[in-house]
Amino acid sequence: MSFECQQCGECCSHLGLVHVIHKDLGNHRFIVNNQYTGEKTTVTIDPDKHALFRDKSIFSERPEACPFFRYDTMAAKGYCTVHLTRPEICRDYGCWRILILDSGGKRAGRIMCQRHLASEDDALTRLFDEQINDVIEPDDAVWDVMVIRCLTRAGYTVRT
Repeated sequence: MSFECQQCGECCSHLGLVHVIHKDLGNHRFIVNNQYTGEKTTVTIDPDKHALFRDKSIFSERPEACPFFRYDTMAAKGYCTVHLTRPEICRDYGCWRILILDSGGKRAGRIMCQRHLASEDDALTRLFDEQINDVIEPDDAVWDVMVIRCLTRAGYTVRT
């Protein structure tokens, strides 16, 4: 199943710890430094996002957000203001392949790209460890279907 961004902004809400503006080159161009790898990337604010980039209010709610992330509360969507020139790590990222919601519709966990569960829900973690983690199925699409069936039988709702 392919990854489709829901624009929730969670992935970018802590990337200010990773991506730091190294230099403002002017004309909406910046050099951004990856604090982990030391890699420097030149990025440019997308032409249609100049006004959005000027709004710095996101940092009062999400102080660790990527310096190029903005959230439009009216649209309830997050935006990368340098999407067209974003760093390679951002291009490669897909935050989940299966989103798992509990019976109340609250996020219970995510299955990441490499079949890893990210969850703080004890029941979901136990279910994953006991019934899913050891499933040997080389085809990702078949594995996903098996996992979704298991999760829905247990009362979870999933989004792919």
